[in-house]
Amino acid sequence: MSDPASTTETIAPSRYFAHIAAERGAVAEAEPVCLYLETTNRCNLLCTTCPRTFEALEPPGDMSWELFARIVDQFPRIARVVLHGVGEPMMVPALPRMIRYLKDRGSYVLFNSNGTLLTARKGRELIEAGLDELRLSLDAAEPEAFALVRGRDLFTRILRNIRNFRVLQRELGAATPRVSLWLTGLQETIGQLPAFVRLAHEIGIEEVYLQRLVYFAEGQGLARPQSALFADGSGEENRLIGEAAALARELGISFNASGATDPASSLKQEAAEQPWSLCRRPWSLMYFTAHGRAIPCCIAPFSMRGYDSFTLGDATQETLREIWNGPRYQAFRRALLSDRPSPACAGCGLRWSL
Repeated sequence: MSDPASTTETIAPSRYFAHIAAERGAVAEAEPVCLYLETTNRCNLLCTTCPRTFEALEPPGDMSWELFARIVDQFPRIARVVLHGVGEPMMVPALPRMIRYLKDRGSYVLFNSNGTLLTARKGRELIEAGLDELRLSLDAAEPEAFALVRGRDLFTRILRNIRNFRVLQRELGAATPRVSLWLTGLQETIGQLPAFVRLAHEIGIEEVYLQRLVYFAEGQGLARPQSALFADGSGEENRLIGEAAALARELGISFNASGATDPASSLKQEAAEQPWSLCRRPWSLMYFTAHGRAIPCCIAPFSMRGYDSFTLGDATQETLREIWNGPRYQAFRRALLSDRPSPACAGCGLRWSL
């Protein structure tokens, strides 16, 4: 499943920071430094916070090797590649080959996984391919809450997979991939946050992330306004985050939020008059679906229904450079810097974090 909080800001290469300092306009003066490649839009869970559970965004399928190579070869020195979208990457047989192909070009490679398919064989393949970072979206500290969010009762299997993978890493002396555990902040699960930190410690994970919910305005499943968290709206939320942070310090665990910020700050609404205009994604990254459709970022599929209103190009028909500064991308950037952004962006900084 896609994780909308997995932005390029977290553990980003130095080239990324230099890039986002550039002046923003309709034309991007530099090439993107990050690619999001949706290796599949298929998934084996039915998460109640994910749009693909409720609608078919595109026909089910994996990104073909030909399309993958066509995209990557156009930016062979890309700094960072994220191999997920609205699907489970470990369902893709060619995933280790894709990772190795990127590592041979010097890219930093990561993806989010639900952990259900992290078998000994697949774990070894990820290590041998050179994966830099593996983000495991668990979203709960016990089976009942997991089933509520994830739609299937696989909590025990996932914990076993993670424990076994960490043992394998120790046996092989493999420092990579870095492994982190992620929880989407929901009214229904925020009370489990301290227990989530403790669970991470028990299964050998040293990094925990709290991510902010992205939801449709009209609500669907648990991706709805009443499930969202805003730290400035509830003293209890702040208390639980503080308790989790204190426990993390005690256990030697890094506790953060997406976007290289702290958990409490990540839940606050932006104070800027046009908070969406602070976004740097359209000048730093490109996202391609499994079928080659270019969309603005990993948050867009979670922000509104359908892709048609924010499709920016087609990698099967156009070069990446034609898309990057083509008329649709330029119009999208102009809108983002105005008081009339794309509907997919209007909630950034308001309903969810930038």
